[in-house]
Amino acid sequence: MIASFIDFLKFEKRASVHTVKSYQTDLDQFQKYLLFQYELDKSEDAKGPMLRSWVVSLMEEGLNPSSINRKIASLRTFYGFLKRKKHISQDPTKILSALKTRKKLPAFVEEKAMETLFLEDTFTEDFEGVRDRTILELLYGSGIRLAELVSLGVDDLNLSARTIQVFGKRSKERIVPISKSLAELLVKYLTLRAPEEETKCLILTDSGKAVYPVFVQRTVNKYLSAVTTLSQKSPHVLRHTYATHLLNRGADLNAIKELLGHANLAATQIYTHNSIEKLKKSHQQAHPKA
Repeated sequence: MIASFIDFLKFEKRASVHTVKSYQTDLDQFQKYLLFQYELDKSEDAKGPMLRSWVVSLMEEGLNPSSINRKIASLRTFYGFLKRKKHISQDPTKILSALKTRKKLPAFVEEKAMETLFLEDTFTEDFEGVRDRTILELLYGSGIRLAELVSLGVDDLNLSARTIQVFGKRSKERIVPISKSLAELLVKYLTLRAPEEETKCLILTDSGKAVYPVFVQRTVNKYLSAVTTLSQKSPHVLRHTYATHLLNRGADLNAIKELLGHANLAATQIYTHNSIEKLKKSHQQAHPKA
């Protein structure tokens, strides 16, 4: 049943590779727990108390509440699938409740730090330097996700219109505008990249192969480490930075939602908290009774 569910995610839901891997990992862990604790080799036969017992065991192991909630969500989606397919009559996840978690504000890099990052002497003028700058500027200048950057192709660029075509989660397509300077950088990068490269993937490694997630993560970490002390220095932080800077400069929340490719406004509203915190600091610094 787990294999059928994973196929459903891949081919019907068109879930991302990362999402599929997360579900696979969570459900494999749960299946091993059932086998070890209850000698049960069919997850579709599990009862509610067995699911709750697994959640308790994860808590006892000291797993982060947000990670446990993700695993609970995996179970809910899996058993919802089984019920729709009529493999089970009752959903055992009904007795599960999400754990309380501390709400964390999205980490972002300050504008001055980003200005410092893109100084002329930060990047070399050879292929490697221009490629690295392109990675950083694409992530910060368009807010695209890591997976979206990796899958971006040369044909997805429309440099005359200054837009890129992005395929997000569940293959949802969106058009994202880019700045004139980023479009000019892409022209420069494509010249150094060599148009005759066989792969249509936009970003390439030094050996001319399609870039991969860990490569991008290392590149972002390397350059952000020079301008910020944030503990997180990931591509997703640049996505947060993109959204936060847009909001701070007056962009409409609905427009940011569309640019980020969020399915609903609730996912975008987390960035308003950063703006509120900024207002609080301004108030504390300027008001006599603050």
